[in-house]
Amino acid sequence: MDRITQYRQITCEFLESFASDKLNAQLIFDTERDRYLVMHNEWRNDYRIYGCAMQLDIIEGQIWIQHNSTEIYIDRELTKRGVLPKDIILGFRSPSVRKLLAAM
Repeated sequence: MDRITQYRQITCEFLESFASDKLNAQLIFDTERDRYLVMHNEWRNDYRIYGCAMQLDIIEGQIWIQHNSTEIYIDRELTKRGVLPKDIILGFRSPSVRKLLAAM
């Protein structure tokens, strides 16, 4: 299995695991463009819960964490599943901050 295929599988399995105990979580996988999201769409009494919990993209062989509104350290979880740390990009950080983090 090549690395990108492996990263697609890891990404999908991670998001499926995250959403498995959340009744109204919606998994949105665009495997053609390598975009993977978990959305919430539900009501709690008169309050609507709607939005993206996580978005991961695979761009040029790296997994980009585009959004994370959870308390989970996605990069750590992906590393545990076999993703190389150099292949995880914090896309929600500005390019200047990403450069500083890469230098550490």
